[in-house]
Amino acid sequence: MLQKTTGIVLHSLKYSDTSTIVDIYTRHFGRVSFMVRMRKTKKASLKSAIFQPLTLLEIEMDHRPNSNLQYMREVKLLYPFKSVPFEPAKTAIALYLAEFLYRAVKEESENIPLFTYLQHSIVWLDEQSTGYTNFHLVFLMRLSRFLGIYPNLEDYSPGDYFDLRNASFTSQKPFHPDHIEEEEALRLSRIMRMNYDTMHLFKMSREDRNRCLEVINQYYRVHIPELPVLKSQSVLQELFG
Repeated sequence: MLQKTTGIVLHSLKYSDTSTIVDIYTRHFGRVSFMVRMRKTKKASLKSAIFQPLTLLEIEMDHRPNSNLQYMREVKLLYPFKSVPFEPAKTAIALYLAEFLYRAVKEESENIPLFTYLQHSIVWLDEQSTGYTNFHLVFLMRLSRFLGIYPNLEDYSPGDYFDLRNASFTSQKPFHPDHIEEEEALRLSRIMRMNYDTMHLFKMSREDRNRCLEVINQYYRVHIPELPVLKSQSVLQELFG
């Protein structure tokens, strides 16, 4: 059945000389894998360029609910990027977040609030010229709400630890290793108070920002055990140090 939807490119993998498998998070069907035919023509080469990480697309697809691979009838840009592919820092963010979403978001059903959050975040990043160095940290922590693992931040008191397993602050040091100490717990509580419009007001050093990213990734791996250490993380940490 022919269906129209919008989507966000997460990952692409060359399958053969003429085919690529593209994983896309769609508005109406959740995560979908597409087999895309790539003919060696000028038109096809231009088409392949749109399957870059976090690209927003309009898709007409031949939707087959019981098939692992779907096929596109037509695809075009929903939102042409102004800066993400052309600025190294934003490109690094896009590569990292696309890899993170590819590994962490597995649902194959409609989740419009999550899709709306992702689309808004991507466009926001593309439109900013300054003040986005903490973007990936805020994005990841707010993403946890849509994945059902948002931490409990209501009971924080100065000097508390943060228990990664129980997703909450505690005055008693946990006996297991999945926790962070008082100073890092304080930084985490600050990140959770940030949003895209205010995050530029929170100043962090290279070491603090990199450590926050490590802690956030550790938190996700506790709650999503199959989430690996991401290859693109080291590149992002170098650029935003």
